Amino acid sequence: MGVFNTLRVKMGSVLIALIGLSILAFLLTDLLGPDSMLLGGGRSNDVGEIAGETINLPEYQRKIEEFKNNFRAGNGRTPTDQEMNSIRQQAWDFLIIEKAFQKEYDELGLEVTNEELVDMVQGNNISPIVRQNFTNPETGEFNKEQVVNIIRNIAQAPAEQQAQWYSFESSLVPARARTKYDALLGKTSYITTAEAQKAYQKENETAEVDYLYVPFYSVNDSLVTPTEAELKSYFNENKEKYETDASRTISYVSFELLPSGKDSTYIKEEVEELKKEFQKVEDDSAYARMNSDRSNSFRTYTIAQLPKILASNTNILKEGDVIGPYIEDGAYILYKTSKIYDDTVSSVKASHILIEAEDDSDEADAKAKREAQEVLQKARSGQDFAELAKDNSDGPSATRGGDLGWFKEGQMVDEFNEAVFNYSGTGVINRVIKTQYGYHVIKVTEEKTAKTYKIATIHRDILPSESTRDDLYRKADLFAASNANYAEFVASAEESNYSVRSSGKMSPNQRTIGNLGASRPIVRWAFTDASKGKVSEVFETDSHFVVAVLTNETDKGEANFEDSKAFVARELKQEMKADIIKEKLAELSGSLNEKAEAYGSDANVYSTTDLKISSNSIPNVGQAPKVIGTVFGIELNTQSQPLEANNGIVIVNVLNRTPAPEIADYNSYKNQLAQSRSNNVSFEIKSAIEEKADIVDERYKFF
Repeated sequence: MGVFNTLRVKMGSVLIALIGLSILAFLLTDLLGPDSMLLGGGRSNDVGEIAGETINLPEYQRKIEEFKNNFRAGNGRTPTDQEMNSIRQQAWDFLIIEKAFQKEYDELGLEVTNEELVDMVQGNNISPIVRQNFTNPETGEFNKEQVVNIIRNIAQAPAEQQAQWYSFESSLVPARARTKYDALLGKTSYITTAEAQKAYQKENETAEVDYLYVPFYSVNDSLVTPTEAELKSYFNENKEKYETDASRTISYVSFELLPSGKDSTYIKEEVEELKKEFQKVEDDSAYARMNSDRSNSFRTYTIAQLPKILASNTNILKEGDVIGPYIEDGAYILYKTSKIYDDTVSSVKASHILIEAEDDSDEADAKAKREAQEVLQKARSGQDFAELAKDNSDGPSATRGGDLGWFKEGQMVDEFNEAVFNYSGTGVINRVIKTQYGYHVIKVTEEKTAKTYKIATIHRDILPSESTRDDLYRKADLFAASNANYAEFVASAEESNYSVRSSGKMSPNQRTIGNLGASRPIVRWAFTDASKGKVSEVFETDSHFVVAVLTNETDKGEANFEDSKAFVARELKQEMKADIIKEKLAELSGSLNEKAEAYGSDANVYSTTDLKISSNSIPNVGQAPKVIGTVFGIELNTQSQPLEANNGIVIVNVLNRTPAPEIADYNSYKNQLAQSRSNNVSFEIKSAIEEKADIVDERYKFF
């Protein structure tokens, strides 16, 4: 099994003892130390607040365990880390329903009865959740009999299974209550004929407009330089625009965990030893599964599916051969050919040159056919097929000399497939083949074969050894211990030629940072334990050791001026540019074209014949809701005042407006609006209740 496995076994008991002592020391510190919860210290054990009710960590964890057990019961396995993130969110959503929605249900007298629960599980109105969990994935059929059998035998089932089933049943109730609540409020939604008529007119009334446009970027930034006082004044007048969620920013130095040359050599020697055993064993699949670091260690391949290194050596592959080790995708790989046999599906290797017609006309088709026949003659006369493909083919394989590699029968379109698989031997097929894509000149480069291969594969990942990890950790730890504050951190990094990176603004529930991958402990530290400017201890991710410094923190609510200064400056500069452009345009007279000419090259006049009031943007201008509103409100053939769009200033002249034609029946528009409103009911209800519940989510402190 290799030296690493031997070391793991020998060191196991020692490591267990050390880990046990470490855990005991940690628990004593946690329970009896100055920050312990037992002695009244430490941070709060609360994960949030819903509708005025505090949610503590044990309550939340109990709910997580319920959903985790439901997952195990439904999937027959433990959830992955990624799936656990989803389960935690489901548990939190359930608590929101339980704490916030239940109050609404109680006020209405809405409930889910025992009779309804029976009907949801085994009656005529099966819950979608039950259907999802008891539907055969292969046939897509709901297995009601399986549900009935579980209920019939649940009293005799082990206690754990009983608990899982009753937990599953109880989880159906909130979903049904929510469905009933949404349906009840949804029925209060109604669309009037006037609303439908207005929607019809918005979609069908059009305007013909000429408009002059001057973009903000036409005013140089050097002409708009707001003072500090002006920036602060603008900020104070618009504080609500800069309200923000909590965020943290860190700077960090990462030490990437990479295997050393010695590590790679060591693993290669292990693989060489495995190769000797691999050649002798009879049960290839079992041996490969037992010794491989990855899945799919035993597979059946057609020649078209073989790994590249094997596909290039099919002429010498024999049963029992072990090939390798090769380095591929960060691992040493051994391949063993367990069996070679003929299957019912053939594969072939070919190249082609595709000539596409320029359009759908008969003339273009005839021209493409002539070009393909000329290329075919050149190929049959002995000219290099790959060069012809590079010079003439319209297909994506042209850069590869037309090479399509190996492909199975039935993989290509019918005409192409028939031509290739009916051809005997190798060479250029003596006619052009027409398909939906155009005309093909085809060369069979390897004749068809039905050979199929059973291949056992051993992957041994090239990973850093414990010695390499320890050396790198010591390096990171020395860097962390040598620097007490941000200034020292940056100076030391520069001296050691380490790259200092910034995380950018991190949200409380963020789980990754840059190229570090999963970095939840670092994010949690930044929001809970970090002090601004203080250097952290060493964090470990899957691929790095990390030393970090908290450089900025913003709490939820009103942002301070310094944090918002860049945004304030950008918006104030835009307002100042708008004033400059408006003032200059106000001094001009004449038609739009005359004003544009007088203004200069940055002003342009455009036209549109079918502008609708339902539009959000104008061609060449972009988002311009105020301008569009003005178009449908001013008199015809009258220039508007300079109007502000998102990206510049616009003057419009409405040449004509075409009202929407009268129609007798607005029912189709009523139905569209009703459906749209109905689709949004559930989301709007959820948003309203959650807003009313004043939800405080502080789960980021623990997960």
